[in-house]
Amino acid sequence: MILIFIIGILLSGSTFWRALEQRAEAEVSSKALVLMETINAVRNYTQDRINPLLKERLETESKFTPEAIPTFSAREVFEYFRKNPDYASFIFKDAAPNPMNLRDQADEFETKLVKEFQNQRSSQKNGWRDFSEGKVFYIARPFALTQQSCLECHSNPNIAPKSLLTTYGTSHGFGWKLNEIVAAQIVYVPAEEIFTSVRHSFVITLGILIGTFLVIVFLINILLKRTVIQRIQKIAKTAQAVSRGDMKADFEDDSKDEIGLLVIAFNRMKSSVEVAMKLLNQRKKD
Repeated sequence: MILIFIIGILLSGSTFWRALEQRAEAEVSSKALVLMETINAVRNYTQDRINPLLKERLETESKFTPEAIPTFSAREVFEYFRKNPDYASFIFKDAAPNPMNLRDQADEFETKLVKEFQNQRSSQKNGWRDFSEGKVFYIARPFALTQQSCLECHSNPNIAPKSLLTTYGTSHGFGWKLNEIVAAQIVYVPAEEIFTSVRHSFVITLGILIGTFLVIVFLINILLKRTVIQRIQKIAKTAQAVSRGDMKADFEDDSKDEIGLLVIAFNRMKSSVEVAMKLLNQRKKD
């Protein structure tokens, strides 16, 4: 029973942990996807509604207006979102190996993601990454240059707005091609609090499970002792007495279960032995 108890705890505990872990990952993933779609909505709105209004201003004025750039707008909106203390640890990044704004410069991990998107043409990647602040869950999607208007700023410095060149220079952010994957949109979601909650739930549930198993084992032990073991021990003592020649010892059990039937069989056997012994003793006398 102890062995069954240990195996049961190990199997149920590991199964429950995997279920909690999958649930936590699904929760983190859903948060990241909502943020990703929100950011893309801001990006599309800027591209479709804001950029046309500010296009002439970009070409004529010497001061660059970054609000006309979808990536800038998306990042700034996300920064407002991060002012909420509950979301201060969330990170959004248009990680590019060759960005216009060096703020979007991809690190080694992000550059690898961009190359994987370029080679595999997959639509999404997700997983875990370790930061100094702790473990985070990330969702990444490829970002491709799909609109011809974007090439005005990213194809060749000679045709880019002068205000853009004044702000960012001519050494990076150019040479992009239409429909080329140039970056990875990445949302990082902190997962330490969620997994702390998962571990807490796991410990509580496992404690309840162990307590329940212990109570069940204790009750089964008492039940077996009273209904089986003690009765069998009594039968064994009577059988020992009969084997030593004490025919006055009787197998006593009034129950109608299997052990009761066994007692009836032993009593019949004892009676048969008594008859056989009397016959044997009578023959010896004769």
